[in-house]
Amino acid sequence: MDFGVPQKIVDGIGVTAGMLTTASFVPQLIRTWRMKSARDLSYGWLACFTGGLLSWLTYGILIHSAPVIIANTCTLILVGALLVMKVKFG
Repeated sequence: MDFGVPQKIVDGIGVTAGMLTTASFVPQLIRTWRMKSARDLSYGWLACFTGGLLSWLTYGILIHSAPVIIANTCTLILVGALLVMKVKFG
């Protein structure tokens, strides 16, 4: 659907959304590392969210969308780090 919005603005919105949603994991990552505890993180949530990220990443690759690819790759790395801490710290 075309709303007549210039592509630069659309991409800017995508980049901003990706940066904000990706950055939202940083405080949790820091807290988990400092407390050396990931007890409050559910394996079910981690698995479901990781599946969603992989789906978004695949979608971004298929439509050749750099904002979607970059944001979901970065978020996948952060969530992967949380998963490693969940396994390590319990």
